[in-house]
Amino acid sequence: MLTDEDYMKMALDEARKAFAQNEVPVGAVLAQDDRILAMAHNAPISGVDATAHAEMTAIREACRVSNNYRLTGARLYVTLEPCLMCAGAILQARLARVVFGARDPKAGAVLSLFRVLQDSRLNHRVEVTEGILREECGEILSRFFKEKRVETGSVSP
Repeated sequence: MLTDEDYMKMALDEARKAFAQNEVPVGAVLAQDDRILAMAHNAPISGVDATAHAEMTAIREACRVSNNYRLTGARLYVTLEPCLMCAGAILQARLARVVFGARDPKAGAVLSLFRVLQDSRLNHRVEVTEGILREECGEILSRFFKEKRVETGSVSP
């Protein structure tokens, strides 16, 4: 049986794919029971799609694979705290649990800015676990944005 760390390592592999494609390096794995339903990484630039976040793509693929728009009991592993759009999709898909690595202080809608997945005014709540491989998840993002600043000349190498 795979652990939260095992799934997060797979999500990090997806994040590395995004990095290699010059996308913000976020990766996601969606699992149900012991079965991986989908793996994805950020692709809004290459896909010319503002909604092509790793979580959204993984949810779409998992729904297709399971032939159901509800993913009851499923778990999403993602390297970065989901944004508001992704948190909304997580609720609509009725995921049971979200596990993320690093917090997103500028856009995080799970714990940082909002607590959408735990909002008692909504009709579904999601279990949340944070900090799995936090350092590795944060490091790939830091490296990506540091390289971007060097490329644009806003900071020296």
